Amino acid sequence: MDRAHRLRKGPEFERTYREGTVTSGPLVVLRLVSNDMGLTRWGFAVGKRVSKRSVVRNRIRRRLREAARTLAVREGYDVVVTARTGTIEASYKHLSKALERAAHRAGLLADAPHA
Repeated sequence: MDRAHRLRKGPEFERTYREGTVTSGPLVVLRLVSNDMGLTRWGFAVGKRVSKRSVVRNRIRRRLREAARTLAVREGYDVVVTARTGTIEASYKHLSKALERAAHRAGLLADAPHA
């Protein structure tokens, strides 16, 4: 995922947390808010509550980023994906499916009804 499609700064995350709508599942929490940029930007949050080890948190973040990259989503949103504790044991297939279900419920997928 290239830089233009990522949330990188604190205020970008804060706006999504403050104004965004929340969709949750057993493995991930998805927050999204529309932006005026014409492209969808992703941010990933994996807290120390999930794992104290940064190696584990970064691996989860990379797996979530790859799962998000493969989704066909609507353009024009800022999305923050927060990992839950179960993501450590989850396979990539289950993690990808959980993210897809959350995106579908939020109306973020290109073929889903508009949120």
